[in-house]
Amino acid sequence: MGAMQTVMFHSTVFGPVRSRRLGVSLGINLLPDDGKICSFDCLYCEAGLNAQGPGTTGFPSLERLEKDLCEKLEAMKRQGSDLDVITFSGNGEPTLHPQFPEAVDIVIALRDRFYPEAGISVLTNSTRIDRQEIADALRRVDNAILKLDSAITSTMRLIDRPGSPDFTSERVIAYLENFGDKAIVQTMLLRGEYEGQAIDNTTDTEVEALVNAVLRIKPREVMLYTIDRPTPVTTLSKVSHDDLEKVAAVMRQRGIIVATAG
Repeated sequence: MGAMQTVMFHSTVFGPVRSRRLGVSLGINLLPDDGKICSFDCLYCEAGLNAQGPGTTGFPSLERLEKDLCEKLEAMKRQGSDLDVITFSGNGEPTLHPQFPEAVDIVIALRDRFYPEAGISVLTNSTRIDRQEIADALRRVDNAILKLDSAITSTMRLIDRPGSPDFTSERVIAYLENFGDKAIVQTMLLRGEYEGQAIDNTTDTEVEALVNAVLRIKPREVMLYTIDRPTPVTTLSKVSHDDLEKVAAVMRQRGIIVATAG
């Protein structure tokens, strides 16, 4: 079994990195910097599986977030650096931070002060959008990027492995509907197998279910992407650019705005 895939981010503020999709992006990690905390345990997670443990540092304090981000933005401004977006991602699920709404407000205030033209994005797995204060915080950012890897619960549970036994696609789709055009729905397309079970969320049945879900949600756009970096489970494979575009074409025929990255 070679080396275990482990956390990617060892600080609260990281980057900036130049992203094909987002431009110049500065990252925010509201999770430990030496471990992973997530309500999913996705087979494809580039931060590794939850089995690596939550580490020792815990969630960063709001004071640390404010200090680190302020220093970074000040330095970037001094150097005349561009900034297109500040993105919450990191070693797990950002909305699990016990003060996530306050963290969002700190980032909005600092963005307004240093780079008012930059956007703020949150990458979330949608597990906590049933909580009013989380949903409200996600509505305050420019891009709430909400995961829906399959509209079919059995497939979603196989790929995403949610911690909660009662987490279903039906339930999350209903909550996603509340966001409407404030939502960007993000779907990871992949194939492979895990512990003897075949995985493929690009089949006609899967795509039809996803299209119907998206037509219900009415998001601003759908982001389709596939595996880009090494995955902790090595029996997965990325979907070809052509296949990604085929799924996108089915959606576009139904009037859905789709971005692809693969």
